[in-house]
Amino acid sequence: MKTDIKLVDYLAVRRSIPAFQMAEPGPNKAEIEEILRLASRVPDHGKLAPWRFIVYRGEERARIGEELLKLALEAKPDLSGEMIQVERTRFTRAPVVIAVVSKAAPHFKIPEWEQLMSAGALCLNLLISANAHGWVSNWLTEWFAYDERAYPLLGVQSGEKVAGFIHIGSSEFPPIERPRPELAETVTWVGGEGA
Repeated sequence: MKTDIKLVDYLAVRRSIPAFQMAEPGPNKAEIEEILRLASRVPDHGKLAPWRFIVYRGEERARIGEELLKLALEAKPDLSGEMIQVERTRFTRAPVVIAVVSKAAPHFKIPEWEQLMSAGALCLNLLISANAHGWVSNWLTEWFAYDERAYPLLGVQSGEKVAGFIHIGSSEFPPIERPRPELAETVTWVGGEGA
C-alpha cells in the first residue's frame, strides 16, 4: 500500500487482508504508538474516551493461543486436529494484535449506545491508521470476544466488552476485491428532488 495515497483514492480500494495471510514484519512499539495516536481521533461525544487498547506482541501471543485452545477444548472436547491448530494460532497469525475494548457505561448525559459506536469507529480508524503507515490489517472478533471466561487471559476487565481484535502485519498477497452493496439497496432519499 502506498503511504502517499489520497484519502478518496484509499477509500475507493480499502480492503482488509485475511489474518492468516499476514506475516512478519509488523510495526515496532514506536510505530504502534503513532498508529494508536491517530486511531484515537474518533467521534467521542462528551470526550469520555470510553474505550482502551490492549496490544499483544511477541511470545505472549503463543501463550494466549495455548490458553484459548484449553478453553475451546472445554467447550468442545472433540475438536478436529485442524480446529485445534486454528485455536492455537489465533493470536500468532499476525505480528501484532490489538484489542479495542469498550468501557461504555451508564452516564448522566452520553448514551451507552454512542459510547459503543465510538469504540466501533475506533476499530475502523485503527485499520485505516495501520494502512496509512504501510501495514495490512483486519478487524476480527472471534468467539473469545464474547466469552467472558477468556477475559482475564486477554486483560479485559469486568464490565468491559471487546469491540474487536485488529490484526496488523505484512503480506505478499494482493488485496482481492469483494462484492459491495449497491447504493440502490442501501440508500433512502428524503427530499431534495432532482439532481
